[in-house]
Amino acid sequence: MITELPIALAAVLFGLAGSTHCIGMCGGIAGSVALSSGGKAGQPVFLLAFNLGRLLSYALAGLLVGQLGHLLSEGQSLGLVLRTFAATVMIVMGLYIAQWWQGAAYLERVGQLLWRHIQPWTGKLLPADRLWKCLLLGGLWGWLPCGLVYTTLIWSGTAASSPWQSGLLMLLFGLGTLPAMMTTSLLASQLRQLLQRRGVRQAAGGLVILFGVFTLPWLALLDTHQPG
Repeated sequence: MITELPIALAAVLFGLAGSTHCIGMCGGIAGSVALSSGGKAGQPVFLLAFNLGRLLSYALAGLLVGQLGHLLSEGQSLGLVLRTFAATVMIVMGLYIAQWWQGAAYLERVGQLLWRHIQPWTGKLLPADRLWKCLLLGGLWGWLPCGLVYTTLIWSGTAASSPWQSGLLMLLFGLGTLPAMMTTSLLASQLRQLLQRRGVRQAAGGLVILFGVFTLPWLALLDTHQPG
């Protein structure tokens, strides 16, 4: 259940710990948005509009995937499989964040199929010199092929008990990435250096792995292996 604090914290941690990856993939376009404001006073508002669009796209994706996960989990046995899968995906995410295994990056190849249809529209919104342009650009940029986002999306679709909760988990994930993205033009280098420290990434990844291990439905799994 999303009401459990560890699950909600894990979603925020995914975004926060993966912020270095976010800066690498989205930092350039976020910097362009800041420059398009035409003055330093407008940069925070333009960046906020861009990131609001990005977070809304994450929430929408979570809602859609959560609907699919909800339909698949109607059966009790299949629901157990999906919950186990969600915990496993969380462990994979922890390995990705700690840079012990980059398997999540393979999902980016799948996302390229969708992104090739979306990318042409992003060029039409540049320069992002209006707030509505920044909002739409962020909404489109949220679908950029990203192993971190896609892995979290799969996790949210199977970990939540309803589509709305899946969307909320993705929103929490987006909020975790917000500090790095909002400081792209100011403190991104300092934040990147902090998040790239081996100890910081391994600690964050290890914590996510522990969340995954503890959210495995251990009792249910043990019951299924007991002789009837």
